[in-house]
Amino acid sequence: MIRVLIADDEPLIRAGIRAILTSADDIEVVAEAGDGGQAVELAQRHRPQVVLLDIQMPHADGLTALGELRQAVPAARALMLTTFGQRENVLRAVAAGGAGFLLKDTAPNELIQAVRAAAGGQAFLSPTAARHVLDTLAADPAPARQVAARRRLEALSERELEVLRLLGEGLSNAGLGARLNMSEATVKTYVSRILAKLDCANRVQAALLARDAGLDAAGPVAAVQRPSENGKPRW
Repeated sequence: MIRVLIADDEPLIRAGIRAILTSADDIEVVAEAGDGGQAVELAQRHRPQVVLLDIQMPHADGLTALGELRQAVPAARALMLTTFGQRENVLRAVAAGGAGFLLKDTAPNELIQAVRAAAGGQAFLSPTAARHVLDTLAADPAPARQVAARRRLEALSERELEVLRLLGEGLSNAGLGARLNMSEATVKTYVSRILAKLDCANRVQAALLARDAGLDAAGPVAAVQRPSENGKPRW
C-alpha cells in the first residue's frame, strides 16, 4: 500500500482528495494536516511515502514544509497542490525538490497517477499542469540563462533531445514509450541518463531547462543545434 499524507487548510478539499485516493485499492491516506507545521509533525509520526502539500497554507505554508520535510523525512516524496498564482512560489518548489505539481482541479485519475508515480520515485507533472509550470517559469528566459541552458543540452544525443522535448508535455514513461515507439524500460533508461547528464533532480527541472534552451514541446528537436566543426555552437 502507498501511504499518503494530505496537507491543505481547507477541510472540504482534504475530504475530496481523500475520497479520490481511497477509491484506489493500493493507496491509503494515513493522516491529514491543516498547515505545513502539522504536516511535518504528522509525516515524522506516520512516515508516508507521498505527501500532498498545498502551497498556500496559514502558519507554515507548503514551501516551508517542503524544506523541513526534506530534512525530517527524506524518503517522503512531496507533490505540490497549487493554483499557480505566483511565479516565485513555483520556482522555490522546483528548487526545493518537489516531486511534482498538481492543479487543484486535477482530474481524479491524474491525482491517483501522480501519487503512484511519486511513490515509484518519479517526478510527476500532469499534462494540465505542465503548460502552466513551463509558461509561468520560463516563458521569456533571460539571454544568459538561455545560453547556459543550451550549452548544457549539447551533452545530449538527438534521441535524448527528443525524449527531453516530450517530457515537457507531462507524459509518463508509458506515454513517452507510446509516442516514441519505445518500451517503457527503454524510456526509463533514457530519462535517467538525461537527468544524470543535465544534473537535474527530476523531470520538472529537466523540462524547465529545455524550455530555457528553446527546446519547446511544440517545436522541432533541431531547435537545439549540435556544435559546428570549429567547436562553437550553431544557434
